[in-house]
Amino acid sequence: MKGTYLGEFEELVLLTVGILHDDAYGLAITDELESRTKRNVTISSVHKALVRLENKGYLKSHVGGASKERGGRAKKLYLLTNSGKNALKESRSLRNHMWNDVPKIVWEGGNI
Repeated sequence: MKGTYLGEFEELVLLTVGILHDDAYGLAITDELESRTKRNVTISSVHKALVRLENKGYLKSHVGGASKERGGRAKKLYLLTNSGKNALKESRSLRNHMWNDVPKIVWEGGNI
């Protein structure tokens, strides 16, 4: 897992980029994260995570076309790279293995 470690927020941002696929840009990612997590998310924290994830090679970006809705400004769009997809798969696999290894008694009334 060395080299593919994702913090919780980075993992959520990567997952959101995957969910939004062709329309993953800063504000859309922020809105989707807030909607799904019911947490306040700042656009600056999303942008910082996007830069980190792109530097790690988990995302790639390109500039989309300008739109009237944005006052003629173009969007910076993000896509998952193969490395990003692999990092998400490894993260999910580790979590699933750990969840599966929690003894049943913990869930069935192992109160302290």
